[in-house]
Amino acid sequence: MGNFTSFADFLQMGKHGLYVWLSYGIALVIFIYNIVSAYWLKRQFFINAKRRLRREQGRV
Repeated sequence: MGNFTSFADFLQMGKHGLYVWLSYGIALVIFIYNIVSAYWLKRQFFINAKRRLRREQGRV
């Protein structure tokens, strides 16, 4: 924990804890959103590709 005397001091970060932990939280939410949205777009792409292939195979 470096220069902090207790875990509570570490969480408070010298009266800047709210801003520090809020910025970490926002960054984590954005990071998770990026992962989930990439997964969702990949999933939708393959669903649409399968649907398109079935449709095209039915016409041939």
